[in-house]
Amino acid sequence: MINKLGQVMLYVDNQDEALRFWTETVGFHVISEEDNGEGMRWIEIAPSKSSETSIILHNKEFVAKMSPELNLGTPSLLFFTENLERLYDDLSSKSVTVGEMVNMPSGKVFNFADFEGNYFAVMEKK
Repeated sequence: MINKLGQVMLYVDNQDEALRFWTETVGFHVISEEDNGEGMRWIEIAPSKSSETSIILHNKEFVAKMSPELNLGTPSLLFFTENLERLYDDLSSKSVTVGEMVNMPSGKVFNFADFEGNYFAVMEKK
């Protein structure tokens, strides 16, 4: 039986730019980084070193060659924050594309885009 979500695979065109975006802009931490020396490199990142779920940044082109049957589209991810306005202001000040803040039945939410134009959502959850 499945009891938790461990990792989310995010397939990106430029791993170094993706790593900079998630760590320097969004504030995630590098959990681990592996490179088999044959083109297969993966970088594990998470909001904190103790997060139960992490994101693995994979090279989209390499994975497409290795496993052409995989769906390499961006997963629809919803992150939680305790201070939505502060995060919104922080990302905006770093020239990140952010969407309008919207009131949903479950709370306030906005989306933001990485440098490749992939959108992610953030909801305030205290």
